[in-house]
Amino acid sequence: MEIIGNEINMPIEYHPWPPFVPDGAKILIMGTFPPGNHRWSMDFYYPNRTNDFWKICGLLFLGNPDALYDKVLKRYDVDAIRRLMTEKRIALNDTARAVRRLKGNASDKFLEIVEPVPLYELLSEMPQCHSVATTGEKAAGVVAAITSTEIPKMGTMITAPDGLEIWRMPSTSRAYPLPLEKKAEHYSRMFRHIGIL
Repeated sequence: MEIIGNEINMPIEYHPWPPFVPDGAKILIMGTFPPGNHRWSMDFYYPNRTNDFWKICGLLFLGNPDALYDKVLKRYDVDAIRRLMTEKRIALNDTARAVRRLKGNASDKFLEIVEPVPLYELLSEMPQCHSVATTGEKAAGVVAAITSTEIPKMGTMITAPDGLEIWRMPSTSRAYPLPLEKKAEHYSRMFRHIGIL
């Protein structure tokens, strides 16, 4: 890291994965940006084994929070995850295409978004998708800025002037102090509203 005056010149990190867009996608779920690859248990979205996202999906869609986790290999089953997301017509991407990690960690608080995702360009590839959900506060702020809307209260949805439903879900990071079952209740309401649960 090179410090010049008050400016910090840090490397720009680019998103490692393309958007995951299954045929007929009905909702686009967006975090902020993946953690460093030393924290990955698989090469796909929400790769950190301590993150609750795949536990929530396992609980809601398969009745078991560990259904998508291989306890022997200590990693998520990316093939099972891709099949489930395709079956449920859930698209995945993050709100940042390029970032700087100001503290070298995965915390959204210290993540500078250099290039946000071109949201409407991405949504144009999903004609049946009229809902976007963010998994955390920073991601919600990015979507609000792109869509010129207010940030929804946690667990709620607002409708943009163009009709896009924008949901703000609780963060799936373990750092967010809400039990898994309580997080899952918020996601359950959203998935039922969209008609995929």
